[in-house]
Amino acid sequence: MKLLESYITRRVGLMFLVALLPVLAIIWTTQVLQRINLVTDSGQSMGSFATLATLILPTIIPVVLPFALVIGITQTLTAMNTDSELTVMEAAGANRMVIIRPIMLLAIAVSIFSFAVDNMVEPKARVAARDMVAAAYADLLSTVIEEKNFRRIEDGLYVEISQRMSGRILKGLFVADSRDPAFDLIYYAKEGAVDPSGKSLLMHDGEVHRKTVDGNVSVIKFDSYAFDLSDLSQSRGQANLRSGDRSLSFLLNPDPNDADYKAKPTGYRAELHRRLTDWMLPAIFALISLVIAGDARSHREARLHPMVSALTISFGLRWADFYAANQIEAAPYFIGVLYGINIGAILICTYLLSRTKKRTMPMSLRNRVSGWWLWAQARLPSSGGKSSGGNA
Repeated sequence: MKLLESYITRRVGLMFLVALLPVLAIIWTTQVLQRINLVTDSGQSMGSFATLATLILPTIIPVVLPFALVIGITQTLTAMNTDSELTVMEAAGANRMVIIRPIMLLAIAVSIFSFAVDNMVEPKARVAARDMVAAAYADLLSTVIEEKNFRRIEDGLYVEISQRMSGRILKGLFVADSRDPAFDLIYYAKEGAVDPSGKSLLMHDGEVHRKTVDGNVSVIKFDSYAFDLSDLSQSRGQANLRSGDRSLSFLLNPDPNDADYKAKPTGYRAELHRRLTDWMLPAIFALISLVIAGDARSHREARLHPMVSALTISFGLRWADFYAANQIEAAPYFIGVLYGINIGAILICTYLLSRTKKRTMPMSLRNRVSGWWLWAQARLPSSGGKSSGGNA
């Protein structure tokens, strides 16, 4: 690689990392904080929370990469234009491919990395995160680990305890169950425990209040009562895989007997085409950035900052891709729209890059042309000289 190309690659790569890491850290932090309830609700350790936070990272990287590349390219080229480096390169006769080639090679490398993360790393991370959350909530005893605090187990089911003793013994139990629309149940018990299998809550010395929709209330006292938790613990202990959790090989050849695939086959089709197009965005965004910021401009020329223009167009293209991918589930013809948006963007940018080349000659050729012109002027007929003198 030539010296100028190495210089441009180094500057763009450094600016790309400078833009990527802070944005990635901010988005990652917001996503992690949304899952802080894994610690507060289930009593998991901070180590488990850190593991979950790490598993979230691969889901964010493919989203941030294209926009960080736009910032890196436009900021670098704008700085080079401000320092007159682009003008000097152009005046020295450097081909425009000296700028385009290193940037596109870097963009293609980022696209390949995005493809690997999106199709190989992210599905495995998603499955691991789902398994981890399901295992954390499988033991219902852990969800009520905080004493004297109401805890929602699921919609319509709340549990509160006064004291947790050793040996899985719970003191002062209160359970409110309104999952059945026909009646509400409230349980009080002085003592209880979740059995080792996690399928039932055994309560002793208490009473249950049953209220129907017409307002009738019945109270039953009991010495021992078993509250069934089998369905709840089973559903919480299993991780349900969705289309986004599947590998690319599964999406290309899905199992027809898979329960989730049979329920939503169109969702798997949309996910497949989304993955086959999203990885191209870094390269497409790089082309957009080159069209906007890849030429030398005068400092006096009034124009919007190239970064703002490039990011605006990139956000618009990303939104169009997102919309088309979501519409595939309901309308299969949006598959063609999705691919057409990206292929159209590539063709338009390539055309504009070929048309926006500066129509200026290298300095050496310009000097030769100037010499020829002066030689031709010296040999002009005398009438030309008279005309010049008369004007003077």
